[in-house]
Amino acid sequence: MRIAAVEHAHLLAPWDGRITALLSAKLSGPEASVAERRRADDLARQALQQDPTAVPAVATLVIDAEIRGDTATARKIFTYSEMLSRRDLRTRIWAIEDAVARGDIPGTLRNYDIALRTSRIAPDLLFPVLINAITDGNIRAALVRTLAARPAWGDQFIAYVSGNGPDARATARLFEALQKRQIVQSEGATAALVTRLLTEGHVDDAWRYYSSVTPGVDRRQSRDSQFVANRATPSAFDWNLVSDSGIVATIQRGERGGIFDFSVPSSLSGPLLEQMQWLPPGSYILEGHSIGIDQPDATLPYWVLHCGEGRELGRVVVPASTRDNGRFSGRFRVPADCAVQHLILMARATDQMTGTIGQIDRVRLRPIGG
Repeated sequence: MRIAAVEHAHLLAPWDGRITALLSAKLSGPEASVAERRRADDLARQALQQDPTAVPAVATLVIDAEIRGDTATARKIFTYSEMLSRRDLRTRIWAIEDAVARGDIPGTLRNYDIALRTSRIAPDLLFPVLINAITDGNIRAALVRTLAARPAWGDQFIAYVSGNGPDARATARLFEALQKRQIVQSEGATAALVTRLLTEGHVDDAWRYYSSVTPGVDRRQSRDSQFVANRATPSAFDWNLVSDSGIVATIQRGERGGIFDFSVPSSLSGPLLEQMQWLPPGSYILEGHSIGIDQPDATLPYWVLHCGEGRELGRVVVPASTRDNGRFSGRFRVPADCAVQHLILMARATDQMTGTIGQIDRVRLRPIGG
């Protein structure tokens, strides 16, 4: 009854300090009147006489002292509360607010850390506040140091902020700093943040963040030419499979790397594989190698490079794999007014019973001469 009907529980057991403390906490809620707070303080002091370890009673005294403007008393009582237990969320939130008021960033994050490690409901309350604070460079730097200590709530926060942070660019700066501390973000968090940055039009920030978590990439050429990454949750800058309406497309492990394998029913056409590019203006060559493609020229698959708005920059047909030992190549020119591009492998409809099947084990788009 002390949880469901604390007033009734107090009537039945007025000597129980734990119940008296819970009643004091209920009466000192955000909407409490002056009279209710006075009664809450009286009950809190009574609870501590009955049970000196009744932490909710201490929390009541802390909060009510703060509301009366007596911060010095609130801090003194908080010290006693912390001696008893660090698990009371109300006093911990007060400590956070007190540290914020004093401009104490390390103290604020220390109390965040304690609250998030000791309360299951704390993330719902504190994560939204914390992600709003990462736009401040000083807070972001201190938060990186906190997360570098690998707190139990760290991975949960990283996943949360990747999709919910109000400022995607500030989130990217946070993740880049974490990467330098060898705190690797999950593929899902990386993909979510890249998507947010691109959706908001921050292509340069999206690439900067992606390159920080994917060492060795070069914006002047496509990535993962031999399909070895095979990410479970790819970002727009990785290879993205299209498997829809009977089209089957997979990336599999091969003898010398990975293999992109596809099967398209005879009546269908459309995209099979796609990767976003951020190429500077200039001339580029696409080179690759296919296996098992064997059909009439008019129905052969082809690579196309689109500008972000859909304008086509050219096509490179993938010939039958029996030609030139399966090698294919072609050229594109990226104009100055084409900020971002999409490299896509397209299938064409065919009247062959087997449809379109085949594999690509190598493809690379690079500057001519580079």
